[in-house]
Amino acid sequence: MLDETSRVTLEAFADTIVPGNRRSPQDLAVADMSPTGGAVAAGAVDLLEWDATGLTDGLDDYARSLNGHAHVHADRCGLLVDEKVPAFVGLPFEERTALVRVLTAPGHPEKALWVLLALFCYMAYDSAAHLHTADAVAAGHPGLTAMGLARPDADGLLRFSAWSYGRPLARPRPDTTPSGSPA
Repeated sequence: MLDETSRVTLEAFADTIVPGNRRSPQDLAVADMSPTGGAVAAGAVDLLEWDATGLTDGLDDYARSLNGHAHVHADRCGLLVDEKVPAFVGLPFEERTALVRVLTAPGHPEKALWVLLALFCYMAYDSAAHLHTADAVAAGHPGLTAMGLARPDADGLLRFSAWSYGRPLARPRPDTTPSGSPA
């Protein structure tokens, strides 16, 4: 379980990768650079905390390191850091983006770590990997909605009749069940 400093720092990182709209006027992590939900609304931190990612135990370290890099970046750019909020969260969006660009650039010694974190943040938006797809679509997941993923049928199954070839591509195996599973 992340502490509040780590959570808000990782939310700000996720929002830098796929920007979204603020959840409230007091939301400091989300920079409000999009009219719709981004990685944070898509559950990026929930995905990062999912043990399947293999990152869970290192998330507090990621947040501490990101805030350390933010302090160095702020000093280098002559920016004042508000000590009431984590350093990365306190950076203006353009400076968050500049710092992430540096951290993920070819030749940066920590590039692989930051690219991995960015990929998981994008994955939360792009595929809702931590959620059942039908549930995510039904709940209005921002990334799946933006991609126009169809809602599941009444039985909970996703069908794409408008995008199919309009004909069977192969004969079903004789023991195939009505749901399409082999018997």
